[in-house]
Amino acid sequence: MDVKTETNSKSIVSLVLGILSIFIPFVGFILGVIGIVLSRMATREIAMRNENGKGLAVAGLTCSIVGIVLQILLVLLYLLFFILFSVNSFEIQ
Repeated sequence: MDVKTETNSKSIVSLVLGILSIFIPFVGFILGVIGIVLSRMATREIAMRNENGKGLAVAGLTCSIVGIVLQILLVLLYLLFFILFSVNSFEIQ
């Protein structure tokens, strides 16, 4: 019976980056991508080395995906706002 003693550090970092990607505007997209990469690396390392942290890696992956989607929606909303604002400003004059 193998005893899992260490938690994979990449899984912890991926979770932190995933959470930050949700809350930090614009930079969160980059953090989310890095979080996804680290989460996938952590999942592979956990399987090879029999470490703890699979749940953290999955949570990091989930948070990173949610963060990326929110960042894309945020950028689209900003673009939509500025397009509508510029069209309305031309109509008023």
